[in-house]
Amino acid sequence: MGSLYLKYQGMNIYYIRFTSLLVFLLTLNVAFSQKNNNDQQQLVQFSGLILDGSDQAELFPVPYTNILIKGKNRGTYADLKGFFSIVVEKGDVIIFSAVGYKTIEFQVDKDLKDDKYSIVQLMSQDPYNLPETVVFPWPSRDHFRLEFLAMDVTPELQKIAATNMAKEVLKKAESAVAYDGNENADYFMRQQASNYYHYGQRPPMNIFNPIAWKKFFDAWKKGDFKKKDD
Repeated sequence: MGSLYLKYQGMNIYYIRFTSLLVFLLTLNVAFSQKNNNDQQQLVQFSGLILDGSDQAELFPVPYTNILIKGKNRGTYADLKGFFSIVVEKGDVIIFSAVGYKTIEFQVDKDLKDDKYSIVQLMSQDPYNLPETVVFPWPSRDHFRLEFLAMDVTPELQKIAATNMAKEVLKKAESAVAYDGNENADYFMRQQASNYYHYGQRPPMNIFNPIAWKKFFDAWKKGDFKKKDD
């Protein structure tokens, strides 16, 4: 009887431990599931369009605007057309900043019921003019005048200068030299301006432009499309 009692008592202890462990795991799973559900309920797909609101008569996008979640070191940036999308939490403060514009803060509603939220954020320009700086190779104009008048220009130097300034030489140098940073930036800005001009509508096609056809026929009559011997 004693051995049976000990065996029965050991089984009860094992059963109690197993039941306690099972209850603990179920409680932990429920708590973890509730935490995940609460975290998912706090997440919001925050998206929108950033426009320049300086002129209310004509709105255009502010490309590559920085979007930062305050205090979390996480964010994104808008695309060329000013569109952005980022996952935030309810109650987060969003910071919008761009070069030449005032920084704006926007707080997501804490009591937002939906998991998606879209806005149209207007940015106002904040230009900052730097003082003009002029760099001269000489300390003053008087020094430049003295150096210029004292310069000895021989016929040989004049001949070299005339050769270097010939149209054929300049044209050859122009075709061989690649675009610099300013020219590339100017080309990129002109492309952006063209995209902004036709923003929200289909750009015109020159195939239906009678003026373009007239220019084409005039150039054809002049022989601009004939093969030219090098």
